[in-house]
Amino acid sequence: MYISYKPLWHQLVEKNMTKNDLRLKAGLTTNMIANMGKGQHISMGTLVKICEALDCGILDVIELTEDDPMKKPD
Repeated sequence: MYISYKPLWHQLVEKNMTKNDLRLKAGLTTNMIANMGKGQHISMGTLVKICEALDCGILDVIELTEDDPMKKPD
């Protein structure tokens, strides 16, 4: 199983926010945003900050997938 941040990116579009807006509102570093963009894991604390900043639940920002979201199709 893999973690996908697709729901987060959809939330940002729905709320008309950029990644930088999220970074500032949630108090994240540019590295945290970059790691999510690469499909890498982030801490639960960071996920909580994101949920608080967007006023949403955890399933609104991540989902579990069978396939690696960063793997390029053959």
